[in-house]
Amino acid sequence: MKMIEYLYIGLLCIAIVLFYFASKSFNNTQELLRDGIKTNAIVIDLIEVSDSDGTTYKPVFEYTDRSGYIVSFQSHISSSPPTHRIGDKVKIIYSQFDDVQKVVSYWGLYRWTIILLSIAFPLLIIGGGYIWYTKG
Repeated sequence: MKMIEYLYIGLLCIAIVLFYFASKSFNNTQELLRDGIKTNAIVIDLIEVSDSDGTTYKPVFEYTDRSGYIVSFQSHISSSPPTHRIGDKVKIIYSQFDDVQKVVSYWGLYRWTIILLSIAFPLLIIGGGYIWYTKG
């Protein structure tokens, strides 16, 4: 086998691993949607995150769970300009068993699935296409 074939096989293997984690992320989100509890949260703060690209803002959400406890959590996503203002109401879903909360939106629910698949598809096409072409 030539060295280039190992490269394409490696790309195909990476694509398969990324597909596995994307499907795992998708299934976890589906499980959260099936078993989780939907409620409204309020944006109570915007945390400034500064780095070499400038300043972005992470919202901090607060909601009351079914037990009556007030829970606050910080978004994993920051943006500039901020996506929310203090006092905004946002639909969230949280797990009653784990410490998992997600904003009910397309990006909020399926972010990792989209990112992993967008990397996996080109690798699958390149690696799988090369192997299919040389073996066919």
